[in-house]
Amino acid sequence: MNTTYKERKFVSRLLAVFLSALLVVPLLTSCGGSRNASVPPPVDDTVGRTVSDRNTTNQPQAKKGLGTGQKVAILAGAAALYYLYNQHKNAQQEGAQGKYYLSKNGRVYYRDAQHRAHWVTPPPEGIQVPESEAQKYREFQGYNRRSTGRDLSGLTATEAPAL
Repeated sequence: MNTTYKERKFVSRLLAVFLSALLVVPLLTSCGGSRNASVPPPVDDTVGRTVSDRNTTNQPQAKKGLGTGQKVAILAGAAALYYLYNQHKNAQQEGAQGKYYLSKNGRVYYRDAQHRAHWVTPPPEGIQVPESEAQKYREFQGYNRRSTGRDLSGLTATEAPAL
């Protein structure tokens, strides 16, 4: 009777050590790397493409229904990027039609379903915006195709002026 008790005690301890080791494995594997290691690097969809190759379906088209009496301004460059950012910054969905972010280096991007960052480029022909709305962007490069003005570098989402 004494040997069966010792055998059961040995098997119980061995089983306890094995189960304890199984409980520790997830902890050890989760501590090894950062969460950002699983996020792929940003994608620049414009590299290696010509203007005619660009998919402009992601970009808002000129607003339709503007009356002939209503003045419009063309936003290009930084002004257009900032306009696009402001149009999408509170969106709930992901992807090109979803939420846009302002990077630390002054670029605008969105994240796809795999959490990859995609840089946003404004359409080369610019974006037609009612002049009353476009006035908010007059200090930025590209307002009415102007080459002078402010770019988006140094402008962060928390520092961005409320438009």
